[in-house]
Amino acid sequence: MNFKLLSSLLALFTFVSCASETKYHSMSASLINTNDKTDTATFGTGCFWCTEAIFDELNGVLKVTSGYSGGTVPNPTYEEVCKGNTGHAECVQVVYEPEKITYDELLEVFWQVHDPTSLNRQGADVGTQYRSAVFYHNKEQKEKAEHYKEELNKSGAFNKPIVTEITAFNKFYPAEDYHQEYYLNNKNNNPYCAVVIRPKLEKFQKVFASKLKRK
Repeated sequence: MNFKLLSSLLALFTFVSCASETKYHSMSASLINTNDKTDTATFGTGCFWCTEAIFDELNGVLKVTSGYSGGTVPNPTYEEVCKGNTGHAECVQVVYEPEKITYDELLEVFWQVHDPTSLNRQGADVGTQYRSAVFYHNKEQKEKAEHYKEELNKSGAFNKPIVTEITAFNKFYPAEDYHQEYYLNNKNNNPYCAVVIRPKLEKFQKVFASKLKRK
């Protein structure tokens, strides 16, 4: 990844005023309850095991749930999604406190923790279920995601065009229980955690050290 990305994003933060008083309603009810002091973001970055572990580290993030969104099959199973016929993407639903972390900051993390130029693929994981996606919950999220995508393409932050899908959120289906907090529960006994997730998590922790929860 080109390190111009980080500086480009920081410059772009001035695009949308955080003081906007416009209130938008969710386009569809989420399976996670929120209130006026919280908001919800839904991202697809490939395997949700990695993504959940990363977003859960951020200060201001209250809950990260692994699941499926963007498809047509109701209540899909992991096996069905893996076959690539449901239309769903593996994604995470992030409940956060906007007073502590903004949607812009979540997008900053989103763009940097996966390859948004890889169509229907992240590393060795191949299929539409691993596509890069932003499922926006309101007009403001849509405008920000589209703006950053456009500006990042113009800036040359990546060597190839961004192919991230930016689509209206419809429904989110939580994944099976064994997928939730996968890294936390399996980091000492699953080689995938040690070989794939841990290096990504450690790199993320160094880059975003100022945004992490205090332990």
